[in-house]
Parts: sequence; C-alpha cells; structure tokens
Amino acid sequence: MNKIERTPRPASEAQVQYLDGDFRVMRPGSFVRCAVTGAAIPLDELRYWSAERQEAYASLRVAVDRLKELGFLPATKDQS
Repeated sequence: MNKIERTPRPASEAQVQYLDGDFRVMRPGSFVRCAVTGAAIPLDELRYWSAERQEAYASLRVAVDRLKELGFLPATKDQS
C-alpha cells in the first residue's frame, strides 16, 4: 500500500435530515436505512424519502406502499 491508497472503512450509517427535494447529511456515513424494509440505501442511490416523517424508502414501490399504509393514497385491488 502506498501513501495515496486508503484503508477501506467499514460502512457506517449516516444521519440525514430530509428536506423537500433534497437532504442534508448531519453525520457522515455511507448509507441510510429504509424505514419500511430496513434495507441499507447507499447515499448516492437515495431517491425517495418523506420530509414530513423523516423517513427514507428503498424504492418507489416501497414509498407508495408506505403512503397507502398511512392512508395518504387509496389502496388498490390487486388485478391478478
């Protein structure tokens, strides 16, 4: 290893303040946890969150399901 190479750090959870259309990293880290699934979401892949509830979501589907669960969207029938 030379002076330029860095020792890999273990992944750590960031503390994030979710804003409307943006977020602010309050404590550095490499990921946040999905409020619904508990999955680790790398900060550079974070796309869905609720500023009102200060929650991150792993995907659009998870975010929509959470809104339905909270009663903000109507539940739809599964059309299988």
